[in-house]
Amino acid sequence: MSDLSVVSNGLKLPNPFVIGSGPPGTNANVIGKAFDENWGAVICKTVSLDASKVVNVAPRYARMRATGTKEVIGWQNIELISDRPFETWEDEFKRIKDKYPDRVLIASVMEEYNKEAWVEMIERCQACGVDAFELNFSCPHGMPERKMGAAMGQDSELLEEVCGWVNHAATVPVWAKMTPNVTHIVDPARAALRAGCEGVAAINTILSVMGVDLETLRPEPTVEGYSVPGGYSCKAVRPIALRMVMELAAMMYGDDSSGSESEDDFKDRTISAIGGVESGEHAAQFILLGASTVQVCTGVMIHGYKLAGRMCDELSAFMDKHGFNSIEEFRGHSLKYFSTHADLVRRQAEAKATQKAANEGMVTKDTAWEGDNFVAQSSKLVANDD
Repeated sequence: MSDLSVVSNGLKLPNPFVIGSGPPGTNANVIGKAFDENWGAVICKTVSLDASKVVNVAPRYARMRATGTKEVIGWQNIELISDRPFETWEDEFKRIKDKYPDRVLIASVMEEYNKEAWVEMIERCQACGVDAFELNFSCPHGMPERKMGAAMGQDSELLEEVCGWVNHAATVPVWAKMTPNVTHIVDPARAALRAGCEGVAAINTILSVMGVDLETLRPEPTVEGYSVPGGYSCKAVRPIALRMVMELAAMMYGDDSSGSESEDDFKDRTISAIGGVESGEHAAQFILLGASTVQVCTGVMIHGYKLAGRMCDELSAFMDKHGFNSIEEFRGHSLKYFSTHADLVRRQAEAKATQKAANEGMVTKDTAWEGDNFVAQSSKLVANDD
């Protein structure tokens, strides 16, 4: 039986599957449910010091289904961070760690551009026993006027400064959660790692408009006839997430397509991959591209907390099939197969030249047989000739 356990930045998880920040980790009850169902770790819904400014609306989700089926392939949300008082979270963090002392609880945190607020939040969460932090620099909607979420994550200099504040105060591992709503995801990631973060998480949702109702002519989801762009997730985003995780791994581990080394030494840092994961096979793809852990949020909202058990079985079956005994044995294995288009052209030309040389003088049509060279031509057509 394959060993699914992982050690990520010193955090020991029974398997690489992590509840991503959002509704599946919105209070102590559901976090406990996740641990009972053997999720490797749980990241709570993002908390801030002042929840009074957080007011969610309903409806706040929209779904895209595959044509002619009920299968959900895209999911949009306009949900905000936790609307529960920070003091409530402090109490629940303590209760969760008391009940599950050996399980990994990660606090997702987000604040305005205010050093004192960030430091206070980090210190108070640490006092409750959380095992690590995930800094939310990536929520694509809600409160951009306060420079929170993606509004901060899209500014590498600002992000690096805030990560510096956090890492000066933090005594546990810190991950920075990256927004995909940038031109080059490696830029903010490099800034976060340079500022001391032990890892990056990618990707958060993609800013989107799910659609327009052609009867009402209103965008969806509609709240009192109006809407805002929201975050897009589920299966449809996985190819984009895979590409961005690959780019991050190439930057961090020096396996980019040009074969050059990363300008900074980030080989001891980690990637927590996010984006459309609903099976063990999906997770295997992210791990093959360099991820140490794999987060699931929308998948839990569609399939429930028991999804972890099925994904563990599927990932274990994949590992058994290929003879991998541990996650680390195949992490990043597929990075070496990325190259440049120019290199692909060169490789194909070389392959054709080799094949042409191998086929030279080989009879491919009956009209090519020559009486004088009949024996030599026959010999070239023999397979595995000893």
